[in-house]
Amino acid sequence: MKRHQEILEKLHTDKYVDVMELCKLFDVSAVTIRKDLNFLEQKGLLYRTHGGASLENAYIIDRPVNEKEKLFIDEKHRIAEVASKMIEDQDSIIIASGTTVQALSRAIPTHSELVVITASLNVAMELINRKDVNVLQLGGYVRHGSSSVVGDYAEYILNNVSCSKLFLGVDGIDIDFGLTTTNLEEAMLNKKMIDAVQKTIVLADSSKFGKKGFGKICGLDKIHEIITDSGIAPNIAKILQEKGVTLTIV
Repeated sequence: MKRHQEILEKLHTDKYVDVMELCKLFDVSAVTIRKDLNFLEQKGLLYRTHGGASLENAYIIDRPVNEKEKLFIDEKHRIAEVASKMIEDQDSIIIASGTTVQALSRAIPTHSELVVITASLNVAMELINRKDVNVLQLGGYVRHGSSSVVGDYAEYILNNVSCSKLFLGVDGIDIDFGLTTTNLEEAMLNKKMIDAVQKTIVLADSSKFGKKGFGKICGLDKIHEIITDSGIAPNIAKILQEKGVTLTIV
């Protein structure tokens, strides 16, 4: 069918298609488009998502941090460089866990004084020799896969602090479901981090869009800005901006 072929062509161009957008494009009902997408999924040509479809399986598995840090190295470096310029002298910030925020810890410029609260052992080790940076390492159980802590002890500390910014790494960003990570305890800790700051900035390479992890962190309405690379699909960028999310593409 010609419509099926055109849907696939659009999907290969945009990497993600939205049901309502396809309805307008082909002037057919949502029921018809969903049937088309179901048929194409059964043929193994795409993956259905809530409200649309993607070229890749939306559901992700947990992988060790030493594997993740070998992926999208240049993109993470560029994202980190832009994010580092948002840190001011005498700032108090939270850096979550993940390889992109670890790249940020390496890119932080010299400040007169800076307080960094982090769940990540790797971030703390990057900053340990910086005399201008005071590091508050959150305590708790250490996740082997991410080299970061989770649990009640870390959450208790976050209940008693207030910071200007959170630099958050995620495993998935879904337009409808929101931000996710592969570990539920880590997602709960990230929620506490969001509650403890004035501004939440997500650092995520473009491969994270259209993906879902097991643990939901929050909806898009809880974040202020996403910094990503130019690989993001134009239609996803447009939807994010329409939802009021500041999007910086490096």
